[in-house]
Order: sequence, then structure tokens, then C-alpha cells
Amino acid sequence: MTEQILGVKNVGKKYADHVVLQDVNLSIVKSEFVSLVGMSGGGKSTLLRMIAGLEKPTAGQITQDSQEVTNLNPKVKMMFQDDRLLPWMDILHNVTLGENKDSDIKRALSLLKQVGLEDYISAYPKQISGGQKQRVALARALMPQPEILLLDEPLGALDALTRMKMQDLILEIWKKTGITMILVTHDINEAVRMSQKIFVVKDATVEQEYSNRFHGQADDDSKKGQVTLSAQITDEIMQERKIV
Repeated sequence: MTEQILGVKNVGKKYADHVVLQDVNLSIVKSEFVSLVGMSGGGKSTLLRMIAGLEKPTAGQITQDSQEVTNLNPKVKMMFQDDRLLPWMDILHNVTLGENKDSDIKRALSLLKQVGLEDYISAYPKQISGGQKQRVALARALMPQPEILLLDEPLGALDALTRMKMQDLILEIWKKTGITMILVTHDINEAVRMSQKIFVVKDATVEQEYSNRFHGQADDDSKKGQVTLSAQITDEIMQERKIV
């Protein structure tokens, strides 16, 4: 039996009279990798912030492990498109956030090795590339051993080759750790490549859910299936805007 780790029930969010989200329902099981896709400004990032406890819904309920999320959620960490590294700290202490306990240093060194930056622990953010900065940000997000990792367009500013390498790294860590991951991306191909499920956010709600039976498969038929799935999802999103 699959174990639900995150529940979103009839959730809405509005600012004054502007409705960002309404009647959103999601059920995500432990160790699942899912994506949220849709037009810009559709509320995907707002939904992530509510899951993290950074914002409160104006309607409905979000639960993790059957407990309502009402404040900043310590079991959830978030990774953003901008790396948000502290320029006055070296890479190691950006991961530990300044902590110097032996256990923190040991874990940070292990994470930096996982992301391929063990040779850069004494470097500063200005001395490394954009892709390397995002690797540091990933290590930092993993530092407290979260149960859920929220990925808010973390690869959007990277070049195509670096982006694909980061996709592979995130998938490798997901497989190794079993952390539940929720990705927001505008790249439909990226969502299909990385996710077991893809949720389409449009008209201020989760309009459609797609299961990706080709996930993790590399044979020719599966690759064709992924292309077809990407096209179906793109068509669903584009139906939101009708040209008159």
C-alpha cells in the first residue's frame, strides 16, 4: 500500500480580490517524483510556498504525514532558480550555513562529494560557475535531511548541457535517498524526463494529472512514448489561451 506523505485538499489562495489558486487537490505518496507545469503566473510557485509553510492558504488544508501545515515546515526544504548563496561564506559553510559542529562538517563534506564539488570547499560563490552554484544550493537543501524537496525552477537559468547534467544529478540523489520531490518547471520535456507524475496547473487549479509509465526507461519505444506524452501535456496547457 502506498503511503501518502502530502495532501492538498480544496486549497485556495488569493491576494485582495486576485484569485491565484482555487480548489486545488493533490495527493503525493512517499518517495514520489512529481512535476507541476503550466503557464507563467499560474500559481505553481505559490503552491510550493504554501507546501513549505512560507505562505498560508486562504482556503482548504495542506497536510504532511496527516499533520496540517500551518507554519514553516522543517521537514520540507526548497531550492530556487537563483542559488541564494551567501557571498561572504565559502562553499563548505554555505552548505552548513555557518555551523561548525563536527557532525555538520562531516555531512556537508559528504553532500559536496555527492554533487561533485569536493574540490571546491574553500572556494567562494563568485569563483564558481552557475551550474556549480546550483549544485551547492542542492547540497544545502539536502543538509537537514528533508522528507520533501521542493524544486522551484532550479535549472531555468542554466545552459542546455549543464541543465541535463543537473537533471541527472537530481534523479540520482532522488533514487539514492527516496526523498519526495516536487518540481516546478516550464520545460515539459524536463517534467516528463524526471517525473513519475505530471500535474497541469491552469485556470487557477490543478486541471489534469498524467502518469508517466515511461519514467526511467531508455528504450526506443519509451523515448517515443515520452515525446507523445510531452505533446499531450503541451496541448492541454495551450488550450488555456484561446486565440480569438
